[in-house]
Amino acid sequence: MTSRFLDDFTPGQHFTTPGVTLTEADIIDFAWRYDPQPFHLDVTAAANSPYGGLIASGFQSLALCFRLFIQSGLLAESSMGSPGIDELRWLLPVRPGDTLHGRVEVLEVRPSRSKPDRGIARFKYQAVNQRGETVLSFIVNHLLRCRPA
Repeated sequence: MTSRFLDDFTPGQHFTTPGVTLTEADIIDFAWRYDPQPFHLDVTAAANSPYGGLIASGFQSLALCFRLFIQSGLLAESSMGSPGIDELRWLLPVRPGDTLHGRVEVLEVRPSRSKPDRGIARFKYQAVNQRGETVLSFIVNHLLRCRPA
């Protein structure tokens, strides 16, 4: 996709990313490094957990959904980071073999009052599995450059 700037986005626009399938090894590797809880690390312990089997860390699902959108290249020339994430919700567990893709909706575009070369675009992200179930949602406040004159 072609890189876009703040002025190129309008509320209501939607974008869909390609999907990626998580393997058991992906889940365990991430958990060892970042979220070492038994239901993310150990198949036997996970089977005896409330989840009834191994599940991915919610942080892994969050990072994956964000990465898929960033890799689209839409923000390659305009991104200046983010002042934060709002309304993060983990809705359903992600299991080995699940394929996730991202759905992203532009909620709001707000030019800066004090710095006319930038503004905030609020995007709602959803990670959706192969069954069409939303497993995760969050809102990112992207700080974006305006299109150069």
